[in-house]
Amino acid sequence: MDCIICGSSDLELLDIQNKYYHCQDCEVIFLDPAERVAQAEEKERYEGHDNNHQNEGYVKMFEDFIEELVEPNINLENINDVLEFGCGPGPVLADLLEAKELEVDRYDPYFFPEKVFVDKKYDLITSTEVFEHFSDPIKEMKLLTSHLKENAYLAVMTSFHPGPEEFEDWWYKWDSTHIVFYNQKTFSKIASDFGLEIIYTDQKKYILFKA
Repeated sequence: MDCIICGSSDLELLDIQNKYYHCQDCEVIFLDPAERVAQAEEKERYEGHDNNHQNEGYVKMFEDFIEELVEPNINLENINDVLEFGCGPGPVLADLLEAKELEVDRYDPYFFPEKVFVDKKYDLITSTEVFEHFSDPIKEMKLLTSHLKENAYLAVMTSFHPGPEEFEDWWYKWDSTHIVFYNQKTFSKIASDFGLEIIYTDQKKYILFKA
């Protein structure tokens, strides 16, 4: 088996039910593909989430994303077109961005499956709590970057893994639909391969790329 990010064969099988691999080169941790849940089960789990405007904690998560990552690093006056990629059943972030007078397209493979991004490019693509679900992150990055305008932004939220030593007790992997976990080195490798610049990261859960 090779790394799903960098293609390296230098993988460490973590001693956690023998199903997680840690790449010694780019440091991604990913679930053995044979252990992934079926798409029907994945969708059912998403449908069970309380992801809507009535969930104050859920709304606060996106308000923080805008206030801590987007607004300090992007001049929204220069943003015309936004794609919310993987928006889920309750596209709260899209609604919050529209409240700031931005034009926002919504896409989610299960809940907003129309590929509204075809033949379009965007000033900003947001993808929050999505990257950890990608079975093929490089394929998804090729798609996302192909829809970025020159000097456009890709704003991502996903929890950075704490390293193989602490991974066994890490809460974020308990969700069976979370199958790939990144850190700063992983994202630096992705940025290099796709010609992106990392504008900002807190090395915890936020990272902002510029094309």
